[in-house]
Amino acid sequence: MARPMNILFLMADQLAPQFLPAYGHPVVKTPRLDGIAQNSVIFDAHYTNSPLCVPARAGLMTGQLPSRINCFDSGCDYEFSIPTLAHYLRANGYVTAQSGKAHYIGADQLHGLEKRLTADICPSDNCWYGIWDDPDRTLDWFHNLKNVVTAGTAERSSQQDHDYDATHAAVRWLYDYARGSDQRPFFLKVSFTHPHDPYVTPPQYWNRYRHDDIDMPAIPFMPVADRDKHGQWLFQHYDRNEYDVTDEHIRQARHGYYGSISLVDDLVGQVLDALASARLNENTIVIFTADHGDMLGERGAWYKMSFYEHSCRVPFFIMVPGENGSRRVSQCTSLIDLMPTLLDLVLDQGCDHLVESIDGRSLSPLMCGDAKAWRDEAVAEIFFEGARAPGMLIRRGTKKYVHWEGGPCSLFDLQHDPHERRNLVADPAYSDEIALFDREVHERWPVEQLTEKILLKQRRNALVHKALMTGEVTALDFQPFDDASKRYYRGHGNWHKAEERDFLRFDSKDIHE
Repeated sequence: MARPMNILFLMADQLAPQFLPAYGHPVVKTPRLDGIAQNSVIFDAHYTNSPLCVPARAGLMTGQLPSRINCFDSGCDYEFSIPTLAHYLRANGYVTAQSGKAHYIGADQLHGLEKRLTADICPSDNCWYGIWDDPDRTLDWFHNLKNVVTAGTAERSSQQDHDYDATHAAVRWLYDYARGSDQRPFFLKVSFTHPHDPYVTPPQYWNRYRHDDIDMPAIPFMPVADRDKHGQWLFQHYDRNEYDVTDEHIRQARHGYYGSISLVDDLVGQVLDALASARLNENTIVIFTADHGDMLGERGAWYKMSFYEHSCRVPFFIMVPGENGSRRVSQCTSLIDLMPTLLDLVLDQGCDHLVESIDGRSLSPLMCGDAKAWRDEAVAEIFFEGARAPGMLIRRGTKKYVHWEGGPCSLFDLQHDPHERRNLVADPAYSDEIALFDREVHERWPVEQLTEKILLKQRRNALVHKALMTGEVTALDFQPFDDASKRYYRGHGNWHKAEERDFLRFDSKDIHE
């Protein structure tokens, strides 16, 4: 009987696919990711379901649209009893572990994981909540443009510390697994925080690029009045007239971002090298994706939190053992599709193990080249700060409809307008199509009830956070524990057996083959 396949899930933070060679970027250097892509199915229209860390990751892990599990912004938890990918795999015989960023909010810092190997880098409490009751307030934690004008090099940063720790812990875990007695297949998620701003990178990565080679935005700065209402809000809240952003600042920021992508690439390489060295690569599915993208100066916009392509599209490729060569999928897909896809690939009867219906769909047919039954669409939500009412996206085929409740909407034909320059919403030729999209939005999302749920969640978060920050503060956090008494030889048991236990050896003939 064939041994079930392992899963190595590699994830970047705030990485737009437009900045990867696998998606055609001519400057960025990612040889290790390119190596994965050369033997992967590559998805060209893969979307986050919410362009913000916490709801995007919640959708990925549960296969549900974030709004279905009441996860609207980065101050939202979701119930510990909602099944995740980790729950399903663990219940079906997998050891489930994560190294690096999880960004779970609340008391449950595992959500089905058996082990977390490192501390998180982001808050685990509900401090980053939206406030629609006071939409013009600039939130304490909101971005500004300091990260753009201070971009450059840093010998060391907390983000580097985090990603180096995550990589080291993942590598060590793979070797521990290979020389251990646990016979279960594994799910190991390694989640980096780069290339998320601040746009600084170590000198060795900065120096991989000639500064003059760094490309500038394809769409230059757009006057604020020409942006959609949400884009105007974002700009007015992170551009507070504190900094004058020049073309050189933009080039510096992009240079730092590219260097950080190469940093992620090197760290991915270290994990892949350990996988191969431990002889685990021939039976391990490898996935690479991100939670959302980064505008990186396109249209004069920065960071994420918008429905433009650089913000809401993400890279995704999946490499299955024994399948060589690359193949591209043009159909629309999204992060919520990853859970049912992996269950389909590694479990007998796959998605039959689901205990409830989910929003995600298995990508297995697309991976096999069968697109006949695939509904060519992806959807996304903006229910966080920066909006006064719900915002929803439907990408179907080449058309992308963006609905702002109570505000101007957008329709783009990405086949003929990939940079989203021409909004077709006022074009009479598209009035019937827009009416159908509008009706579908209100059928999919009960906007009035949904708005009340969002406001209630925000008000609860505001009260609970104020209370928890009053008096003695007890952090909601995950503290990784490593039993030092079981590492190396610490004076109990037989020394020779302990030393032998930690060897990972293969026959010499295997090494030379």
